[in-house]
Amino acid sequence: MVYAPDVAWALRDGRAVVALESTVIAHGLPYPTNLEVARSMEALVREGGAIPATIAVLEGKIHIGLTPDELERVGTSDDISKASLRDLPILLARGQSGATTVSSTSHLAALAGIKVFATGGIGGVHRGWESTMDISADLPALAGTPVVTVCAGAKSVLDLPATLEWLETHGVPVLGYGTDVFPAFYTRSTQPPLPVDARVDAPETVADIYKMRTRLGFRGAVLVCQPLPAEMALDNEMVEAAIRSALKDAAGKGIKGREVTPFLLSTLSRVTEGRSLVANRALLENNATLAAKISKAISPGQYV
Repeated sequence: MVYAPDVAWALRDGRAVVALESTVIAHGLPYPTNLEVARSMEALVREGGAIPATIAVLEGKIHIGLTPDELERVGTSDDISKASLRDLPILLARGQSGATTVSSTSHLAALAGIKVFATGGIGGVHRGWESTMDISADLPALAGTPVVTVCAGAKSVLDLPATLEWLETHGVPVLGYGTDVFPAFYTRSTQPPLPVDARVDAPETVADIYKMRTRLGFRGAVLVCQPLPAEMALDNEMVEAAIRSALKDAAGKGIKGREVTPFLLSTLSRVTEGRSLVANRALLENNATLAAKISKAISPGQYV
Protein backbone atom coordinates (compact mmCIF):
# COMPACT_ATOMS: atom_id res chain seq x y z
CA MET A 1 0.00 0.00 0.00
CA VAL A 2 1.19 3.49 -0.89
CA TYR A 3 -0.11 6.18 1.47
CA ALA A 4 -0.29 9.86 0.61
CA PRO A 5 1.82 11.69 3.24
CA ASP A 6 -1.10 13.58 4.84
CA VAL A 7 -3.22 10.41 4.95
CA ALA A 8 -0.40 8.46 6.61
CA TRP A 9 0.08 11.25 9.17
CA ALA A 10 -3.62 11.48 9.96
CA LEU A 11 -4.03 7.72 10.38
CA ARG A 12 -0.94 7.48 12.57
CA ASP A 13 -2.30 10.18 14.89
CA GLY A 14 -5.87 8.85 14.92
CA ARG A 15 -7.27 11.87 13.05
CA ALA A 16 -10.30 12.09 10.79
CA VAL A 17 -9.91 10.55 7.32
CA VAL A 18 -12.56 9.98 4.63
CA ALA A 19 -12.12 7.34 1.92
CA LEU A 20 -13.37 8.18 -1.57
CA GLU A 21 -13.86 5.74 -4.46
CA SER A 22 -12.22 6.20 -7.85
CA THR A 23 -14.63 4.36 -10.17
CA VAL A 24 -16.88 7.43 -10.23
CA ILE A 25 -13.88 9.36 -11.62
CA ALA A 26 -12.77 6.77 -14.18
CA HIS A 27 -16.13 5.34 -15.26
CA GLY A 28 -19.03 7.11 -13.58
CA LEU A 29 -18.85 10.67 -14.86
CA PRO A 30 -17.79 12.18 -18.21
CA TYR A 31 -14.62 14.23 -18.61
CA PRO A 32 -14.00 16.96 -17.42
CA THR A 33 -16.89 16.79 -14.93
CA ASN A 34 -15.30 13.71 -13.35
CA LEU A 35 -12.14 15.56 -12.33
CA GLU A 36 -14.05 18.64 -11.24
CA VAL A 37 -16.20 16.53 -8.92
CA ALA A 38 -13.23 14.54 -7.61
CA ARG A 39 -11.35 17.72 -6.70
CA SER A 40 -14.47 19.28 -5.23
CA MET A 41 -15.15 16.25 -3.02
CA GLU A 42 -11.59 16.27 -1.71
CA ALA A 43 -11.82 20.01 -1.02
CA LEU A 44 -15.12 19.60 0.84
CA VAL A 45 -13.66 16.84 3.01
CA ARG A 46 -10.74 19.13 3.91
CA GLU A 47 -13.12 22.02 4.66
CA GLY A 48 -14.91 19.68 7.04
CA GLY A 49 -11.72 19.08 8.99
CA ALA A 50 -10.83 15.63 7.65
CA ILE A 51 -8.24 14.32 5.21
CA PRO A 52 -9.51 12.86 1.90
CA ALA A 53 -8.11 9.52 0.76
CA THR A 54 -9.16 8.73 -2.80
CA ILE A 55 -8.32 5.06 -3.34
CA ALA A 56 -7.12 3.42 -6.57
CA VAL A 57 -4.80 0.67 -7.82
CA LEU A 58 -1.93 1.96 -9.97
CA GLU A 59 0.69 -0.35 -11.50
CA GLY A 60 -0.14 -3.12 -9.09
CA LYS A 61 0.00 -0.99 -5.93
CA ILE A 62 -2.85 0.15 -3.71
CA HIS A 63 -2.84 3.93 -3.33
CA ILE A 64 -4.53 5.33 -0.24
CA GLY A 65 -4.78 8.96 -1.28
CA LEU A 66 -3.82 10.28 -4.72
CA THR A 67 -1.56 13.11 -5.84
CA PRO A 68 -3.03 15.67 -8.29
CA ASP A 69 -1.19 13.93 -11.15
CA GLU A 70 -2.49 10.50 -10.11
CA LEU A 71 -6.02 11.86 -9.86
CA GLU A 72 -5.67 13.30 -13.37
CA ARG A 73 -4.46 9.98 -14.66
CA VAL A 74 -7.41 8.08 -13.18
CA GLY A 75 -9.78 10.57 -14.78
CA THR A 76 -8.22 10.62 -18.25
CA SER A 77 -6.43 7.31 -18.98
CA ASP A 78 -8.03 4.47 -20.90
CA ASP A 79 -6.04 1.75 -19.12
CA ILE A 80 -7.88 2.10 -15.80
CA SER A 81 -10.26 -0.84 -15.43
CA LYS A 82 -13.25 -1.05 -13.11
CA ALA A 83 -11.96 -2.83 -10.02
CA SER A 84 -14.52 -4.61 -7.89
CA LEU A 85 -13.51 -6.75 -4.91
CA ARG A 86 -12.86 -9.88 -6.98
CA ASP A 87 -10.58 -7.93 -9.35
CA LEU A 88 -8.12 -6.65 -6.72
CA PRO A 89 -5.81 -9.71 -6.47
CA ILE A 90 -5.73 -10.04 -10.26
CA LEU A 91 -4.73 -6.40 -10.80
CA LEU A 92 -2.16 -6.47 -8.01
CA ALA A 93 -0.58 -9.73 -9.16
CA ARG A 94 -0.31 -8.49 -12.75
CA GLY A 95 0.89 -4.99 -11.92
CA GLN A 96 -2.14 -3.41 -13.55
CA SER A 97 -4.31 -0.39 -12.70
CA GLY A 98 -7.93 -0.10 -11.63
CA ALA A 99 -10.47 2.33 -10.22
CA THR A 100 -12.09 1.00 -7.07
CA THR A 101 -15.85 0.46 -6.68
CA VAL A 102 -17.86 0.63 -3.45
CA SER A 103 -16.98 -2.96 -2.55
CA SER A 104 -13.24 -2.67 -3.15
CA THR A 105 -12.95 0.84 -1.72
CA SER A 106 -14.68 -0.12 1.52
CA HIS A 107 -12.49 -3.23 1.86
CA LEU A 108 -9.27 -1.29 1.28
CA ALA A 109 -10.39 1.56 3.52
CA ALA A 110 -10.93 -0.89 6.39
CA LEU A 111 -7.58 -2.51 5.64
CA ALA A 112 -5.93 0.91 5.92
CA GLY A 113 -7.72 1.76 9.16
CA ILE A 114 -10.11 4.35 7.68
CA LYS A 115 -13.47 4.43 9.44
CA VAL A 116 -15.62 6.54 7.06
CA PHE A 117 -16.26 6.25 3.33
CA ALA A 118 -18.26 8.60 1.08
CA THR A 119 -19.77 7.50 -2.22
CA GLY A 120 -22.74 8.27 -4.47
CA GLY A 121 -25.07 5.28 -4.30
CA ILE A 122 -24.45 1.66 -3.37
CA GLY A 123 -25.07 -1.27 -5.66
CA GLY A 124 -27.75 -3.75 -4.68
CA VAL A 125 -30.10 -6.48 -5.78
CA HIS A 126 -30.87 -6.07 -9.48
CA ARG A 127 -34.33 -6.22 -10.98
CA GLY A 128 -35.05 -9.71 -12.18
CA TRP A 129 -32.65 -11.21 -9.63
CA GLU A 130 -34.98 -14.20 -9.24
CA SER A 131 -33.78 -15.52 -12.60
CA THR A 132 -30.34 -13.89 -12.94
CA MET A 133 -29.09 -14.00 -9.31
CA ASP A 134 -27.52 -10.60 -10.07
CA ILE A 135 -26.58 -9.09 -6.70
CA SER A 136 -23.88 -6.45 -6.45
CA ALA A 137 -20.63 -7.27 -4.65
CA ASP A 138 -21.22 -4.04 -2.73
CA LEU A 139 -23.73 -5.77 -0.45
CA PRO A 140 -21.56 -8.61 0.93
CA ALA A 141 -18.66 -6.13 1.19
CA LEU A 142 -20.82 -3.85 3.35
CA ALA A 143 -21.93 -6.81 5.46
CA GLY A 144 -18.32 -7.70 6.26
CA THR A 145 -16.58 -4.31 6.41
CA PRO A 146 -16.67 -2.12 9.55
CA VAL A 147 -16.79 1.25 7.78
CA VAL A 148 -19.41 4.00 8.01
CA THR A 149 -20.60 4.34 4.41
CA VAL A 150 -22.28 7.61 3.44
CA CYS A 151 -24.43 7.42 0.32
CA ALA A 152 -27.63 8.67 -1.32
CA GLY A 153 -29.24 5.27 -0.96
CA ALA A 154 -29.23 2.89 -3.91
CA LYS A 155 -29.88 3.65 -7.55
CA SER A 156 -33.54 3.30 -8.51
CA VAL A 157 -32.52 1.00 -11.40
CA LEU A 158 -32.28 -1.71 -8.71
CA ASP A 159 -34.88 -3.77 -6.84
CA LEU A 160 -34.88 -1.51 -3.77
CA PRO A 161 -37.20 -3.55 -1.50
CA ALA A 162 -35.05 -6.64 -2.13
CA THR A 163 -31.88 -4.61 -1.52
CA LEU A 164 -33.15 -3.43 1.88
CA GLU A 165 -34.25 -6.97 2.72
CA TRP A 166 -30.74 -8.26 1.91
CA LEU A 167 -29.14 -5.60 4.14
CA GLU A 168 -31.50 -6.43 7.00
CA THR A 169 -30.84 -10.16 6.71
CA HIS A 170 -27.08 -9.54 6.91
CA GLY A 171 -27.22 -7.13 9.83
CA VAL A 172 -26.35 -3.85 8.09
CA PRO A 173 -28.24 -0.96 9.76
CA VAL A 174 -29.70 1.55 7.29
CA LEU A 175 -29.77 5.03 8.81
CA GLY A 176 -31.64 7.91 7.18
CA TYR A 177 -29.80 11.18 7.67
CA GLY A 178 -32.52 13.77 8.14
CA THR A 179 -35.11 11.41 6.66
CA ASP A 180 -37.39 8.54 7.67
CA VAL A 181 -37.40 6.94 4.22
CA PHE A 182 -34.80 5.33 1.99
CA PRO A 183 -33.53 7.70 -0.73
CA ALA A 184 -33.21 6.42 -4.29
CA PHE A 185 -30.15 8.27 -5.60
CA TYR A 186 -31.70 10.71 -8.10
CA THR A 187 -34.88 11.00 -6.02
CA ARG A 188 -35.29 11.81 -2.34
CA SER A 189 -37.37 8.72 -1.59
CA THR A 190 -38.55 5.49 -3.11
CA GLN A 191 -42.04 5.23 -4.57
CA PRO A 192 -43.85 4.00 -2.54
CA PRO A 193 -41.65 5.13 0.38
CA LEU A 194 -39.56 2.46 2.08
CA PRO A 195 -38.66 3.09 5.73
CA VAL A 196 -35.08 3.16 7.02
CA ASP A 197 -34.11 1.35 10.23
CA ALA A 198 -33.61 4.62 12.12
CA ARG A 199 -33.49 8.33 11.48
CA VAL A 200 -30.42 10.32 12.59
CA ASP A 201 -30.03 14.08 12.56
CA ALA A 202 -26.47 14.64 13.81
CA PRO A 203 -23.01 13.29 12.93
CA GLU A 204 -22.44 12.56 16.63
CA THR A 205 -25.38 10.14 16.63
CA VAL A 206 -23.85 8.21 13.74
CA ALA A 207 -20.53 8.13 15.60
CA ASP A 208 -22.21 6.76 18.73
CA ILE A 209 -23.92 3.99 16.73
CA TYR A 210 -20.65 3.08 15.00
CA LYS A 211 -18.77 2.93 18.30
CA MET A 212 -21.49 0.81 19.92
CA ARG A 213 -21.36 -1.68 17.03
CA THR A 214 -17.60 -1.87 17.49
CA ARG A 215 -18.02 -2.58 21.21
CA LEU A 216 -20.51 -5.33 20.39
CA GLY A 217 -18.06 -6.97 17.99
CA PHE A 218 -20.00 -6.37 14.77
CA ARG A 219 -17.97 -6.47 11.55
CA GLY A 220 -20.40 -4.90 9.07
CA ALA A 221 -20.84 -1.34 7.88
CA VAL A 222 -23.13 1.38 9.15
CA LEU A 223 -24.99 2.62 6.05
CA VAL A 224 -25.87 6.33 6.27
CA CYS A 225 -28.31 7.38 3.55
CA GLN A 226 -28.62 11.10 2.86
CA PRO A 227 -31.12 12.36 0.26
CA LEU A 228 -29.74 14.71 -2.36
CA PRO A 229 -30.75 18.40 -2.07
CA ALA A 230 -34.45 18.88 -2.90
CA GLU A 231 -33.77 21.41 -5.64
CA MET A 232 -31.62 18.86 -7.50
CA ALA A 233 -33.93 15.86 -7.13
CA LEU A 234 -35.62 14.30 -10.15
CA ASP A 235 -39.26 13.26 -10.48
CA ASN A 236 -39.97 9.65 -9.42
CA GLU A 237 -42.41 8.86 -12.22
CA MET A 238 -40.12 10.23 -14.91
CA VAL A 239 -37.13 8.28 -13.59
CA GLU A 240 -39.13 5.04 -13.32
CA ALA A 241 -40.52 5.40 -16.87
CA ALA A 242 -37.02 6.02 -18.24
CA ILE A 243 -35.63 3.00 -16.37
CA ARG A 244 -38.31 0.64 -17.65
CA SER A 245 -37.73 1.82 -21.21
CA ALA A 246 -33.96 1.49 -20.85
CA LEU A 247 -34.23 -2.01 -19.36
CA LYS A 248 -36.31 -3.14 -22.32
CA ASP A 249 -33.78 -1.56 -24.69
CA ALA A 250 -30.87 -3.21 -22.88
CA ALA A 251 -32.50 -6.64 -23.11
CA GLY A 252 -33.06 -6.14 -26.82
CA LYS A 253 -29.40 -5.26 -27.34
CA GLY A 254 -28.13 -8.17 -25.26
CA ILE A 255 -26.60 -5.93 -22.59
CA LYS A 256 -26.09 -7.95 -19.41
CA GLY A 257 -24.27 -8.09 -16.07
CA ARG A 258 -22.02 -5.23 -15.03
CA GLU A 259 -22.72 -3.35 -18.27
CA VAL A 260 -26.42 -2.85 -17.49
CA THR A 261 -26.07 -0.09 -14.88
CA PRO A 262 -23.76 2.16 -16.99
CA PHE A 263 -26.17 1.75 -19.91
CA LEU A 264 -29.15 2.71 -17.76
CA LEU A 265 -27.38 5.74 -16.30
CA SER A 266 -26.34 6.91 -19.76
CA THR A 267 -29.93 6.57 -20.93
CA LEU A 268 -31.17 8.55 -17.92
CA SER A 269 -28.72 11.35 -18.65
CA ARG A 270 -30.01 11.58 -22.21
CA VAL A 271 -33.70 11.41 -21.24
CA THR A 272 -33.32 14.02 -18.49
CA GLU A 273 -31.24 16.29 -20.76
CA GLY A 274 -28.32 16.20 -18.34
CA ARG A 275 -30.30 16.83 -15.15
CA SER A 276 -29.31 13.41 -13.81
CA LEU A 277 -25.64 14.37 -14.17
CA VAL A 278 -26.22 17.58 -12.18
CA ALA A 279 -28.05 15.55 -9.51
CA ASN A 280 -25.22 13.02 -9.41
CA ARG A 281 -22.67 15.75 -8.77
CA ALA A 282 -24.80 17.36 -6.06
CA LEU A 283 -25.28 14.16 -4.10
CA LEU A 284 -21.59 13.20 -4.31
CA GLU A 285 -20.53 16.57 -2.92
CA ASN A 286 -23.28 16.46 -0.30
CA ASN A 287 -22.11 13.07 0.89
CA ALA A 288 -18.45 14.14 1.07
CA THR A 289 -19.44 17.03 3.33
CA LEU A 290 -21.44 14.78 5.67
CA ALA A 291 -18.74 12.10 5.73
CA ALA A 292 -16.18 14.64 6.94
CA LYS A 293 -18.48 15.64 9.82
CA ILE A 294 -19.03 12.02 10.81
CA SER A 295 -15.32 11.24 10.61
CA LYS A 296 -14.60 14.23 12.87
CA ALA A 297 -17.20 12.99 15.35
CA ILE A 298 -15.55 9.56 15.44
CA SER A 299 -11.96 10.83 15.42
CA PRO A 300 -11.97 14.38 16.87
CA GLY A 301 -8.96 16.65 16.54
CA GLN A 302 -8.02 19.94 14.94
CA TYR A 303 -5.67 20.25 11.97
CA VAL A 304 -3.15 23.07 11.71
